[in-house]
Amino acid sequence: MRQIVFKNQSITTRLEESFKSLRTNIQFCGADKQVILLTSCVAGEGKSSTSLRLGISLAELGKRVVLVDADLRKSVMLGRIVRDGEEILGLTHYLTRQAALQEVLCSTNIPNFHVITSGPYSPNPAELLSSPAFAAMIKALRTAYDYIIVDTAPLGTVIDAAIVAKCCDGAVLVIEAGKINYRFVQDTKAQMEKSGCPILGAILNKVDIKKPGYGRYGKYGKYYGGYYGDYYGDYSSPSTSSRSDGSMHHHHSSSGSKTASGNGSAHAATRPASQTARPAAQAAKPAQTAKPAQGKSAGGAES
Repeated sequence: MRQIVFKNQSITTRLEESFKSLRTNIQFCGADKQVILLTSCVAGEGKSSTSLRLGISLAELGKRVVLVDADLRKSVMLGRIVRDGEEILGLTHYLTRQAALQEVLCSTNIPNFHVITSGPYSPNPAELLSSPAFAAMIKALRTAYDYIIVDTAPLGTVIDAAIVAKCCDGAVLVIEAGKINYRFVQDTKAQMEKSGCPILGAILNKVDIKKPGYGRYGKYGKYYGGYYGDYYGDYSSPSTSSRSDGSMHHHHSSSGSKTASGNGSAHAATRPASQTARPAAQAAKPAQTAKPAQGKSAGGAES
């Protein structure tokens, strides 16, 4: 099995704790939630970064994890790998029968964490993802891994995620705060529901924790400090929660700066997935007061 190396994996303690909260909520969704799909409304909301960090966090718990890059249209995952000039066989190679599953599976510099890259661009990604070969691959991976994280193209733009969802146990929407309006999020959610895949919840990404409303969490900033890192973009700490019904609500905050924000922390909220899209004006308020408001714009998330 070929090994690949991911660039710049160091993150702040605050962010690390936030992803630990996210992985805990994933686990609380049930032991039957083994294949987790992540998608967004549009590109650039943070779904690929979130998929990668969630997979790493689960692997650090001792779980065997594989990240499947199923964004066959505009993948960013290869840009996060140290390249040695040798071709990396990926998902398109497998789905077009140019390579076997063992040839596209790559180990990484992170223990317990394997990756299947997207491979070269394909002119017919929807057809490849709906092929029996993809379903057979997921079935085979279920026997070898504790968790399979599937990063897909934005569902608000193309249908690929809904196709892949038929093979998954649960879906998570990554939404960038202040970027996506409420109706767009609801339309994307409705599209995912048509696939029959349960929506576990949503991750509100890049929330500006400097705005009024997060002051009550400011005391944690002095302890955690730091920033996400140049490679991952201007992210700060996410926070998650889960409900007894298995739904999940996760906030991924952003200070909007690569310098230490000095405030903000992970915090819990309890909202079903249908209520996770919130007006941008409320994106920085504590989650327990956040409610969707018709007619106002909603927060969204990055790729």
